[in-house]
Amino acid sequence: MVMSFQGQQAKPQTESQQVVVRDFMTTKITTFQVDQTMHDVIQILIEKRISGGPVVDVDNHLVGVISEGDCLKQAVKGKYLNSPSLGATVSECMVTEVKTVSPNLNILDAAQMFLHLRLRRFPVVEEGKLLGQISQKDIMKAIHNLKETTW
Repeated sequence: MVMSFQGQQAKPQTESQQVVVRDFMTTKITTFQVDQTMHDVIQILIEKRISGGPVVDVDNHLVGVISEGDCLKQAVKGKYLNSPSLGATVSECMVTEVKTVSPNLNILDAAQMFLHLRLRRFPVVEEGKLLGQISQKDIMKAIHNLKETTW
């Protein structure tokens, strides 16, 4: 008769990590107002070394996004009109249909959104108010911090 002397085996721990966007989003971001000129936007983008940012109203509700691409479009438009003026306002040039994420979205679901939509960042919005933004780099930091046992 063969007997096993392994003893009691420990059950693998499957500690569930609920990592959400709120845990890794950036909250100190540069925002823009609808009445700023494109000249102001370009200056801020250059000084802060960023490629764009959310546009908010006085109550911090997200109303759009302005980017380097929007600035370039305005500059090219001025060239064709033979008046290279960057006096247009943010409200005239911003994108108003903005993809946003909830602060409670799972970080891996956010990663999937980045892959599917091919965007570099998402504004994080709750009840219409801007809380911050999440970037691909923020997602990478979150994934790096996850324990392997949760995959």
